[in-house]
Amino acid sequence: MKTAIVYWSGTGNTEAMAQAVQNGALAAGAEAKLIKSDAFDAAMVDAFDTIAFGCPSMGAEQLEEDEFEPMFEACKSKLSGKRIALFGSYGWGDGEWMRTWKDQCVELGAVLTTEPVICNEAPDDEATAACEALGKSLAE
Repeated sequence: MKTAIVYWSGTGNTEAMAQAVQNGALAAGAEAKLIKSDAFDAAMVDAFDTIAFGCPSMGAEQLEEDEFEPMFEACKSKLSGKRIALFGSYGWGDGEWMRTWKDQCVELGAVLTTEPVICNEAPDDEATAACEALGKSLAE
């Protein structure tokens, strides 16, 4: 099982989550690769069995708009039937950006392997464990 963990991180919080996702996927036997969003594009989607997308909440509860969102927009047409998972950190709000993002992915026909994982600021032990479980879900 080839898994990509594609993420953008400004403060390191979402990067720490991505590393926990990778740990979970590796522990479950997947070949899991961390890829920053500026190094991933739609042409790479088909090379992976599953993809975890990680992006923090920015501004008015939205995805990071300079690197992550354009990359994700370009990948949308390839997500129907694709097994994916979503994760990210936030510093304010209540997770609206993740609910909107999840709904968007479901509408595209993506198959979510588990519920998205969000955490406030840096991931604590509970959030780290949830990210590891998300990674395992990608390998199943």
